[in-house]
Amino acid sequence: MDPVSLPLFPLQSVLFPGGLLALRIFEVRYLDLIRRCHKEGAPFGVVCMTLGSEVRQPPRDIAPDKAQDFEPEAFHAVGTLAHIAELKQVQPGLMLLRCTGGLRFRLSSSEQLKHGLWVGEASWLADEPRVLVPADLGYVQLALRRLVAHIQANLGPTDTLPLLTPFGWDDCGWVANRWCELLPVSTQLKQQLMMLENPLLRLELVTDLLERLKIVQPGAPP
Repeated sequence: MDPVSLPLFPLQSVLFPGGLLALRIFEVRYLDLIRRCHKEGAPFGVVCMTLGSEVRQPPRDIAPDKAQDFEPEAFHAVGTLAHIAELKQVQPGLMLLRCTGGLRFRLSSSEQLKHGLWVGEASWLADEPRVLVPADLGYVQLALRRLVAHIQANLGPTDTLPLLTPFGWDDCGWVANRWCELLPVSTQLKQQLMMLENPLLRLELVTDLLERLKIVQPGAPP
């Protein structure tokens, strides 16, 4: 399949397939993009930054009123499609979004347009296969169940669960992705885990992290 042109949203975070992403949109370069995507029912691409900040900044060694350029931005070549699930225009120049993670993609090239928006030539990565959680990793699935139940029990009247339903408790990829979203590890490590093509391997590596962080005990019984 030939690459397609995709508008990009660089963030200092990683969006996983099946995940939820909340965004506050106020930069001019993104307001028009989000309006267009919402009107057309089209996704945009979320990519994890390796350089720069989410909000454009003038160079540090030039006075802001004299700056002609902005700090450079760079990001990983593998990202995730974001589908707009909810959009609220809370005031002129400010939107609140809830997005869901879709397919992963790989960029063959990217370009920053004059007004600051990034676009890239993207090829879709295959949707990863559904692999059942093996019995010897059942305790990792159970720990996530208990954590989600705890979150649900402590939701306030206006709070929403930070997970999409239906839950995929028996799916290696789903369990691994949800743990990745919750783990207190660097975005670069999360990016590496998201890029893995084997969902069972991702879950095994997540299990190692959980045990190292003492969140679960090795082979803990139910």
